[in-house]
Amino acid sequence: MLIETSPGREETQIYSSKPTLVEHGTASWYGGRWIGRLTANGETYRAGDITAAHKKLPFDTRVRVVDLKTGNSLIVRINNRGPFVKGRIIDLSVVAAKKLGFYDRGLAKVRVEALREIPLLQNSNLKALKPPKPPAPLNETAPVPKSKAKENSPVPKPVKKAPDIRTIKQPQSSQTKKSPPSRI
Repeated sequence: MLIETSPGREETQIYSSKPTLVEHGTASWYGGRWIGRLTANGETYRAGDITAAHKKLPFDTRVRVVDLKTGNSLIVRINNRGPFVKGRIIDLSVVAAKKLGFYDRGLAKVRVEALREIPLLQNSNLKALKPPKPPAPLNETAPVPKSKAKENSPVPKPVKKAPDIRTIKQPQSSQTKKSPPSRI
């Protein structure tokens, strides 16, 4: 895992430890007449930016460039196309070449590693949230909270109910009872 912090800003980016592409070859730097012109992605080239030109990598790809002679390394952003000189694999901005230590030499044997960014959590409030509990397995019952334990108890409690008036049978008196007619 590689962590990059931008100077002057409070930005931190984490990269995967395994690069997506590795190349070995010669690096050069460009500046001079290119300063102030548009790069291939539409930005204005500024000598103070830590950027680079590569023939194939997508724009805004972060690349670690390692000087094989000195062991110095630097992460640059691809924003241009090039170099168009046979045998060269990357062109660095003036500041990037100075930080790697090959500005005076002009060329350097390098290893280029295309990095894969690991997304960072943008909202710091989200880290306070707890992940949801996994559901209980089918063969186990979930624990019952104490407040509802009495309500959900498996043993029914006897309940005394008042008798319903409509269901009470009234005794019939002998006077109101009609007897069948006699046949004599």
